[in-house]
Amino acid sequence: MNAEPQLELNTHHENAHGKHLLGIQGLTREELCGMVADAATFVEVSDRSIKKVPALRGKTILNVFLEPSTRTRVSFEIAGKRLSADTINLTASGSSAQKGENLMDTARTLQAMAPDVVVIRHWASGAAKFLAEKLRYTSIVNAGDGMNEHPTQALLDLLTIQRHFGKSINELSGLSVAIVGDVRHSRVARSAVWSHLLLGNKVRLVGPPTLVPEYLVHEECFGSRVMICSDLQEGIEGADVVMALRMQKERQNQAFIGSLDEYSKMFGLSRQKLDRFCPGAVVLHPGPANRGIEINGELMYEQRSLIEEQVRYGVAVRMSVLFRLGSRDHRLGDDWERRNASDGAADEQNTSSVAGGAK
Repeated sequence: MNAEPQLELNTHHENAHGKHLLGIQGLTREELCGMVADAATFVEVSDRSIKKVPALRGKTILNVFLEPSTRTRVSFEIAGKRLSADTINLTASGSSAQKGENLMDTARTLQAMAPDVVVIRHWASGAAKFLAEKLRYTSIVNAGDGMNEHPTQALLDLLTIQRHFGKSINELSGLSVAIVGDVRHSRVARSAVWSHLLLGNKVRLVGPPTLVPEYLVHEECFGSRVMICSDLQEGIEGADVVMALRMQKERQNQAFIGSLDEYSKMFGLSRQKLDRFCPGAVVLHPGPANRGIEINGELMYEQRSLIEEQVRYGVAVRMSVLFRLGSRDHRLGDDWERRNASDGAADEQNTSSVAGGAK
């Protein structure tokens, strides 16, 4: 049996020239802001009555999800279809990985199929980088690899925060951001930290020492703008943004907390705790949420909760990323908007004609 190849974490050069999106680490501030700004354009596209544009007509996008997912998988599928790409979905239950195929064999199979873009979610950290090295003519989008990164989640979080505060992405600096929970096992947390550091925000990682160990700051080279807090009040007091992380029970092979009840009492977010320590903060959660553990169900639907906005903007962000990687035009501009506005108007007129004829 072939051994699974050793996978390394992505490096700075892997995101270069707009061919891949493997992580936030390694992006420049300009690249990060450009992606978020482009995504704002696709929010407007998603608000149209006719949401489909011909931007990637004739392109093939392969969504390979070898770990369970609902929000990310479905939003990538919708994004590809709204861009008029041929979108094919492959999950763990329907893949040869269930039969023992390793990542090298998967890469060779994908190379032979020659898709334009592969969106990959994988249990192994570094899987996206590995595919990027093996698939010469295909762009790779990391939809979450092990405990490494989840870059499109960070992008949609920034878009959500930016639109809430009513600032341009370039003005979104100087915020105090608290990330609460299982940072140790969270790819979302790593991408979030890198994104906020690029923008000039201060980050506090909050949780018990077993889930937010001191070595993380040094190992990940986060620097002095990241502070670790083992007390919830210290961690979220005065914060502008508070993100609750899901307890990653599937990635834990030992007990990192005494009990879920104990964790909830000490670090679970509730209306009362936010009212007391950071009444002006907005609340994020990447989902799916363990209600009553890392966040109170009541808090999820308050006005300060932006969780539903995160889901909504996920489609726009993934449209932006797929457009950048799947087309030769890596920047959205007036020409693109005019071209697709006219195409959208034509599609809307054609749809109206068909609907009228069906009456």
